Amino acid sequence: MYFFFSIRKFIFTPFVININLDHTMNSDRRKFIKNSALATAAISAFPTIMNACASPGEKVNVALIGCRSMGFSDLQSFLKEGNNVDCIALCDVDKNILESRAGDVEKMTGTRPALYGDFREVLDNPEVDAVIIGTPDHWHANMMIMALEAGKHVYVEKPMGHSIEECYEMVRAAEKYPNLYVQVGMWQRSSKHWFEASEIVKSGQLGEVHLVKAWIYKGYDTPYPAMPNSEAPAHVDYDMWLGPAPQRPFNPNRFHYNFRWWWDYAGGAMTDWGVHLLDFAMHGMDADMPLKISPGGGIFYHEEGAIETPDIQQALYHYPKHVMVWECGLNPGIGPYGRGHGVAFVGQKGTLVVDRGGWETMPDRNDELKGPFFEGKVQGNYGDGLDEHVVNFLDCIRKGGTPNASVEVGAKTGIVSEMGNIAYRTGQIINWDNENRKFKEVEADKLTRLNYNEKWKLPKV
Repeated sequence: MYFFFSIRKFIFTPFVININLDHTMNSDRRKFIKNSALATAAISAFPTIMNACASPGEKVNVALIGCRSMGFSDLQSFLKEGNNVDCIALCDVDKNILESRAGDVEKMTGTRPALYGDFREVLDNPEVDAVIIGTPDHWHANMMIMALEAGKHVYVEKPMGHSIEECYEMVRAAEKYPNLYVQVGMWQRSSKHWFEASEIVKSGQLGEVHLVKAWIYKGYDTPYPAMPNSEAPAHVDYDMWLGPAPQRPFNPNRFHYNFRWWWDYAGGAMTDWGVHLLDFAMHGMDADMPLKISPGGGIFYHEEGAIETPDIQQALYHYPKHVMVWECGLNPGIGPYGRGHGVAFVGQKGTLVVDRGGWETMPDRNDELKGPFFEGKVQGNYGDGLDEHVVNFLDCIRKGGTPNASVEVGAKTGIVSEMGNIAYRTGQIINWDNENRKFKEVEADKLTRLNYNEKWKLPKV
């Protein structure tokens, strides 16, 4: 049995520190959690002191920054806690989306949250205990670090960072504030069957595994058309949307969902899905950083100017005893083993394939070389995932513990995904110096850092 998911069920009794908090807080739950978070700056100077956590029943006030898509799905999972969670603020640069989501929250809870166009005003609100960051990727690092500095717990969507430099800086920020919790939105880390699959690989049942595959084939019916630049809609604060990214004219293809296909804001399918799938491709092999990365792919389905990231991509990650292959395609819908997405561990005796639907083992031929034949098995998922991921985060805030997708987990997979993109962008095999956290190739190493807008440089911890 894998025990990762039972961590949040343990009873945690924190060491109580007298920091002049009112310990008759049951009558003022919001004030208790707020004061605990604001005290973090003082407590963080003493890293050996255990976390001062809220008690299990305390209400948590959350604010959502970036309301359109996955951020709102996250918020819906938070609100399933009922009276134990209040959504007190929403923030978005698109006024139409902001108003629409405010109406949705009011229907779900009976209360209309405060609305903001500038996330800094959310962080200044002392009533906010935790923030959900559901913005485009290029905003994640700045907002997460600034939220921690403001004394807020953070649930940040994946990929955690938009560059290798950002990922390392975000880990340092979390280490500086040990009494605040960060959960990365890699919710497969709260889904039991993925860990079952990893344990089968580690058990040796498949024999020696020297090849691991991970893939996503999106199955878009038609390519995106190229579109001309235009004026930003009047209801959108486009300068705030750009934030740390370089100044560019507004283009509908760069906005909302399609930001994913432009290097300024994201990393294509590699970072959109790669952080989910490469995570378990590495976890099952107990793998860390690769030695070198080989690129492949290009833009084949789309006309020039429609997107910038590849619509077909491969990356070959070289490890001492195995290789890990990444594949993605925007328009094809069927990948290896007839699945649109998944991870396959190809062993000497058989193969295990796992996706969000479950896992399956496939025995190889039975002969002297392969060893004894084993029975192929199929296991569906357990219906767990995003809701459990949010509960784990809230449990950490209230009782202490370790988030299922910590900043270290988010950084590792974010960095490896960025490596595949850097190999593609340089068009060459690149070699990683893990001791010095840099590429041996000068052009590749330049791409580990972003060219920030002067107004929004990455905060240094």
